[in-house]
Amino acid sequence: MISNQILQSTIEGLKNIARIEICVVDSDGKMVAASDPSLEQYSAQAAEFAVSPADSQELNGCQFFKVIDEGQTEYVLIVSGQGEDLYTLGKMAAFQIQGLLVAYKERFDRDNFIKNLLLDNLLLVDIFSRAKKLHIQPEVQRVVITIENDMNESGRVLELMRTGYGSNNKDFITAVDEKDVIVVKELSESEKESDVQRYCDTYMKYLSREGIDGVRIAYGTIVEEIKEVSHSYKEAKMALDVGRIFFDDREIIAYSELGIGRLIYQLPIPLCKLFIKEIFGGQSPDDFDEETLMTINKFFENSLNVSETSRQLFIHRNTLVYRLDKIQKTTGLDLRVFEDAITFKIALMVVKYMNYMESLEY
Repeated sequence: MISNQILQSTIEGLKNIARIEICVVDSDGKMVAASDPSLEQYSAQAAEFAVSPADSQELNGCQFFKVIDEGQTEYVLIVSGQGEDLYTLGKMAAFQIQGLLVAYKERFDRDNFIKNLLLDNLLLVDIFSRAKKLHIQPEVQRVVITIENDMNESGRVLELMRTGYGSNNKDFITAVDEKDVIVVKELSESEKESDVQRYCDTYMKYLSREGIDGVRIAYGTIVEEIKEVSHSYKEAKMALDVGRIFFDDREIIAYSELGIGRLIYQLPIPLCKLFIKEIFGGQSPDDFDEETLMTINKFFENSLNVSETSRQLFIHRNTLVYRLDKIQKTTGLDLRVFEDAITFKIALMVVKYMNYMESLEY
C-alpha cells in the first residue's frame, strides 16, 4: 500500500501539470488524498463504482477511474476540471498511480525477500528463483552492515538511511527488528574491506549531521553469492555484540577484527568460571588494584617490552620488574613469558565477558 503522504505529493504534482483536481479514495470510499477536499462528497459514489464492472464512469461532470491490483480495485480516482481532455488527463493520472502502486509493491516484495534472506527463512532453490523474479543479481560481491542506535531512534535512522542512500537500486536498506538498521551493500569486484570501512565512515558522519547520536556500526565479511548474505549478517551481529564487550571505544567494528574475542563470546559461562578458578584459584584479575591493571595493560600494549613500558609509565625499569615479580608471586604467571602472558590476557577477556553477561541479567 502506498503511503498517503506519497499519494498526496503525487496528485499535487499531477494537478500542477495537468491543471485538474484529483481525489483518491480507497475501495471502501474513504478519502486518502485530494488536491481539492470538496471532491470527498463523491466518496459514496466512488465506493459503488469500485464494485461495478465498469473501468471508468462520468458523474456530475467528474470522471471516475479504477486503480487495479491483482484483479482487485485498490483505489478510485475522482477527477474534476474543465475542457474536453478531462477523460484523457484522468486516464493518464490513473495510469501514473497504477505505476506507483506496482513500484511500491515491488519494493515491498524486495524488502520482504531481503528480510527472509537475512533470517535464513528461504530454501536455496527459492533464493535464486525469487532473486531472478525481483531482478536481483545473485552472483555479485555484497556485505552486510548493521547500524545500532542506543537512543531508540532506529525508526528515524531507517528513514534517514533510505532517504540518503535508498535510491541505489543495487543496495537494500531494511530492519528485521526494532533495534538495528541493516544495509546489504553491493560492491564492485575491485572493492575490498577498506572500502567497506569507508562506507561505514560515511554513514556515521551522515547520521551525526542529522542529529543521530549513540550510533555503532559493524559489518561482516564480503560474500560472493546472494545465498551467503545471511552469513555476513550473522557476522555483523556478532561484531556488534563482541565489539560492545571488548572494543567499547570503537564506533565502527569489523567481524575480521574481533580476533579471539569472538571465540570467548561463544563460551558457556560455567566453563569461563571454571577456567578462571583453575588459573587464579579463588582470585580474579578484577581483584588487582588500578595501578597493577594499568601496568599489565600497558605491558601488553607494548608487546611485553619492559623498556618501552617503563618509559610510557614514567617509572624506572626496576620498578616495573618489581611489579611483574609481584604479579608472578600472586598468580604464578610470569607476564614476561609469552605463554603466561597469553593465558593472562585471555583470562582478562574472559572476566570482562562474564561481567558483561552478568550485567544483562539485571
